[in-house]
Amino acid sequence: MSPADERDADLRPQIVVIAKEPVPGRVKTRLVPPLTPGEAAALAAAALEDTLLTVARVPGVHRVLALDGVPGVWLPGGFTVLPQRGGGLDERLAAAFEDTHRLRPTPIVLIGMDTPQVSVGLLAQAVSLLAGHDAVFGPAADGGFWLLGLRAPDTAPLLGVPMSEPATGEIQLRRLKEAGMSVALMPCLTDVDTITDAIEVAALVPGSRYAAALAGIEVPR
Repeated sequence: MSPADERDADLRPQIVVIAKEPVPGRVKTRLVPPLTPGEAAALAAAALEDTLLTVARVPGVHRVLALDGVPGVWLPGGFTVLPQRGGGLDERLAAAFEDTHRLRPTPIVLIGMDTPQVSVGLLAQAVSLLAGHDAVFGPAADGGFWLLGLRAPDTAPLLGVPMSEPATGEIQLRRLKEAGMSVALMPCLTDVDTITDAIEVAALVPGSRYAAALAGIEVPR
């Protein structure tokens, strides 16, 4: 790679996945019951792997994993792994943006591990929208959000937003706009919190690791 190519590579935007190591009892606890902690963790691992593999196929970006835990066999190559820091989720989201921006001062799109139905096209769209907007926001069906992108690392609008509540997304979007940011909206997706969500999302991606993992579990329908 020539020096010019290296400079261009460093200027590429970044996609960061914020996730927990899929350990029984620490992930997808709202799926227990009807699932066991081990089954919930296996489903989380499949969702995380599908998400990471999708991110790996997005062209022209750097790939980062902000991880609470230790990398496992589910992590594909090509990702920079950063430890999560902070207390509540609002602090950990802000820290993920700050630490990723410290790696490279380029626009950042952040997603979680609960939307294995996310596509390369959606992520590429979010990245491209940051070229003309300060932020990009993907609302979730439960009232939260599944994607947040920032062109610059102004994380003040994230801090203090109440998480995992029906109005979380509404509050976060309002905070971004009150900070004077121009915000582009992404389609609304369902993130997996309940077994009903899990079944709905698996039906959207029938050939995925996630769908196969759920199919291997006896779930009351």
